[in-house]
Amino acid sequence: MECPYCHYIETKVTDSRDTGTLSIRRRRECLKCNKRFTTYEYIELTPIYVKKKDSRLEKFDRNKIKNGIMKALEKRPIDHDKIEEIVNSIEEKIRRTGKEEIESKLIGEFVMEKLKETDHVAYIRFASVYRSFTDISSFQEEVKNLIEHTTGGVKK
Repeated sequence: MECPYCHYIETKVTDSRDTGTLSIRRRRECLKCNKRFTTYEYIELTPIYVKKKDSRLEKFDRNKIKNGIMKALEKRPIDHDKIEEIVNSIEEKIRRTGKEEIESKLIGEFVMEKLKETDHVAYIRFASVYRSFTDISSFQEEVKNLIEHTTGGVKK
């Protein structure tokens, strides 16, 4: 691995951590300048295609899920590591279907399921866009359903 600071070729791994089933985080140290940096290794898997509402196929892109989740969680008390964990979990669930083609609707449901577990405000934000609420009554109905299905504990 080339050092991003001095471009020396030899580095040593000082720490490796599994960040989920799809990636490994490694801390590295350059053997010349002694600076440290982080790399991520991802498993290269068979591509998955997403079937859109209009039947077009698009190559699966985890960053689209991540961006949607980040938008829903904007100004919420959830850190970047938790967002990565959520995205990894959703991608793993998609891959466990064993399908090379998956409907965008199912991915949206997976995202909503994880947001519902993580942050209720983010869940409602995402649902309002994903389900295309057209009026306040649709919004109220979703909030009502969320409250009814929340079991004990603090509502987020």
